[in-house]
Formats: sequence, structure tokens, C-alpha cells
Amino acid sequence: MLANSAASLLESAGIRQAPAGRAAWRQPRYAVGIAVDGVGWLLSVAALRVLPVVAVQSVLAGVLPVTVLASRGGDPRRLSRQELVASALVLGGLVLVAAAAAPGRPERLPAAAHGVLLGAALVVLAALVPVLRSGRPLLMAAAAGVAYGGVALSVRAVHIASSPWTSVLDLLAEPLAYAVVAFGAAGTVLLAAAMRRGTVGAVVGVLSVTEVVAPGLVGLALLGDRVRPGWIAPLVVGWLLTVTGVVVLARAPARHPAQRRG
Repeated sequence: MLANSAASLLESAGIRQAPAGRAAWRQPRYAVGIAVDGVGWLLSVAALRVLPVVAVQSVLAGVLPVTVLASRGGDPRRLSRQELVASALVLGGLVLVAAAAAPGRPERLPAAAHGVLLGAALVVLAALVPVLRSGRPLLMAAAAGVAYGGVALSVRAVHIASSPWTSVLDLLAEPLAYAVVAFGAAGTVLLAAAMRRGTVGAVVGVLSVTEVVAPGLVGLALLGDRVRPGWIAPLVVGWLLTVTGVVVLARAPARHPAQRRG
């Protein structure tokens, strides 16, 4: 979550510094942001071995309050009362969701999982160009959230379905590995386009809500992820608190370090 927050700030700065018509990846800050994002992804892959998707994605949603705080120079005194309350809601909701999720993984992957995830990857790829042409940053952010959620679900499914690989060929023979690549590539392209056209807070906010709710529900329904006995109500409350806090933070006026220097 901390790695993703740093990556969001770096990527946003790199995209905004890129001259019109020049690829964002040529900007050093954007390239570093992508590398830091990669570190965060590897950590989430490790977490998905032992935690349900709903828990991992909910913790990752903490990127928004951290990003907002960092955009204020790391000084909590620069946050408005509304932002402080919203941050508390997000963090409180994350604690409830993480506590409600039962650790471990199912013994076997449900039969429908492969078809559903591979089909969803094809749908996301088919929707990529139309969404980019729409020019709507929040729609792009929502689609990026769906794509990154697909990455988490596919990684979790691979962990459930396979024993430890003995070679790279074993991984190449796993169809869901290609779903991870497809979802990840689409999400990266969509998020970069959303960052270029929208404000960081709004984009990360929509991304966070989409990444938490949809993949969490799919993980519970499709992959056999479990909730601790008696914790359904706290899970729902945690989701509502997290989403409410994220929406409030996403609507906060955007402030960037460059603007504060004046």
C-alpha cells in the first residue's frame, strides 16, 4: 500500500511533466513510479498466497489517505477536518475488513474460475480502446480498478490452483498467468490515461473503490475465499466506512506540491 502510494505520486508528477505528444514513460519520475508499483505488486502477490482478495485489496485502498497526506507535504495539520475524518473512516474500515477475512486458501479452485477470469480478461481488452477514446478520466479509473482487481483475482486463483512451480515452463503452461498479464497491461494503460486527464485524488479514489468492492465480492463468490464466522456484518460495515471515506477524500480539492510553492 505504501509502495502504491509513492508510485501514484511519482507517476502523476511524471505524466504532468511530460510535454504534449511525448510518451510518459520517458519521464524519469514516471519510470521510477512504475518500478515502485512493481515492488508493491510483488508484495501483494506474496500476500495473496495467504490472505483472501477482499483483505488484500482493502488494505491496498489505504493508498488514498496516504497519497492525500503526502500531497500535503506529509503534514497532517494541512488536512482539513473533513479530510481527517474521512481518513479515519478509511483506516477504521480497513481494520474491520482485514479482521473479518479468514486467512488461508481453499483446497481447490472452483471449476468456473478459469473460464470466468479468462473471459473477463478478454472483455477488459476489448473495452480498452472505447474507454480511452471516451476521454473521461473517472471512467478510465474505474476500468483500471476492474483490471487491477482482475490481476488480484487471477493471482489468487493461480495460488489456489497450482503447486509450487519447478520451472518457468510450468508457469507458462498456466492459462491464468496470461490473464494476469492482460489485466495488468490494460490497467497500466488506463491508469496512465486517467492520471493525465484527471486529478490525483479523484482518480485514485475511484480506482480504490473499484479495486476493493468488485474483486472482494468476486473472490468470496467465485474463488472460495472465506469470512470468519459471525463477521459478515463487520465486513459490510468496514466496506461502507472505507468507500465513504474514499469518496470524501476523492472529492477534496486537489493540491499539488508545485502549487504550494507560490
